[in-house]
Amino acid sequence: MAQTKNDKAWNKIFKEYNILVEIDKDGYYIIEASSIRKYREPRLMCKFDHENNLPDIFKENNLSILPISRSKYIIGSFQMFADVTYKKMEPVELNIPYTIQTIDAKNLYSESSSLHFAYHSGMIDDFLGEETKHTVSNRMGSGKFKFRIWNGVGHTLINVESAQIEIDGGYEGRTKFAVIEAKNETVTDFNVRQLFYPYRVWKNKIDKDVVPVFFTYSNDKFSFFMYEFSNEETFNSFKLIKQKDYIIPHESITIKDIDAVVQNATEFVPEPEVPFPQADKFKKVVDLLGFLYDRDINKQEISDLFDFHKRQSDYYANSCIYLGLAESYSLGKDTYIALNEEGRRVMELPFRQKYLTLAEKILQHKIFKEIYDETVKIESTKKKGRKIVPTHFIISRMKYHKLYHISKESTFGRRASTIRGWVRWIRELP
Repeated sequence: MAQTKNDKAWNKIFKEYNILVEIDKDGYYIIEASSIRKYREPRLMCKFDHENNLPDIFKENNLSILPISRSKYIIGSFQMFADVTYKKMEPVELNIPYTIQTIDAKNLYSESSSLHFAYHSGMIDDFLGEETKHTVSNRMGSGKFKFRIWNGVGHTLINVESAQIEIDGGYEGRTKFAVIEAKNETVTDFNVRQLFYPYRVWKNKIDKDVVPVFFTYSNDKFSFFMYEFSNEETFNSFKLIKQKDYIIPHESITIKDIDAVVQNATEFVPEPEVPFPQADKFKKVVDLLGFLYDRDINKQEISDLFDFHKRQSDYYANSCIYLGLAESYSLGKDTYIALNEEGRRVMELPFRQKYLTLAEKILQHKIFKEIYDETVKIESTKKKGRKIVPTHFIISRMKYHKLYHISKESTFGRRASTIRGWVRWIRELP
């Protein structure tokens, strides 16, 4: 895949300042924001919310980057990311008070709107175990503090002075102050700095317990993760201590609902002349559709904003187009993805109708309907063993339908995995 703008700029910076040699000598390298700005804006070059977002030269050399002031960053072999696992649990149902009309439960497609809903519905108070007030948000200065971070063989001591931090939401109760980092997507990890820096700032300012919380809103589910730092001066001393999911009460999706969608899927759309989907996790397709509801997005930006590998960005964007819910357009040298009229209509639907409509959009493609039917057939047999459609069967049907732009055997296998993943998403909706 072609290099991103960040990849190209960082390759030039590493070469100009001989950064790898300096890190090998000193264990880290401090770079001025002005040096980065010669190639691209630091805010675009240094914000890596997920390990997948790191430029290739960082990944290849096991490096990460942290801000240490408003004008300086430190690069080293720092372990900065915490894995996120979504446990299967029964979500708590909560709804926003009927007196509030300015927050629309059907339109929570920005991090601020989903976080506002979580607060006013009582989710945050329930999770923290006490009543809170929303007191802090947005950007602020870090002040001075120092900490140790693991570099693979030992700890590096880092001094921070007046770095810029950002808090998506701060909520103060009688004994606790929660600092929350929010994402409107399902993630595999997050950058611990997003919690550690605000935690240290407020730990120095107040005498209440400062509680770091990571929050995601994805596929109409609100997920909270509470952490603690066993040593406030050690970055990698974080530990997950509590996890809880919430949902908005809604009409549940039943097997009968899915059966009705399947039975009505008798008129198929022609296969569009766009790359056939290679995006196994349909939940992430839904996340991207939600983001597009808020604004159009540059294809190269997708991997910066989402927990995608760079090469996956194109795959997930094309999946939205394949389903007839989005379109692409050029602006200068960049290609943007935007929801079309049908995409906006679907994303504005209430929970039950929205997900049944998305299932219908998938099954309107004959290859998906055939594999869905075969999946149901295999699952209904009484034979023991793994009840999935064999890959060779999926590939044979793909070849029969002469899908757009697929010819290599290895490509067929990867696309078969996507078909199976999307069918599984439909099967798990009830």
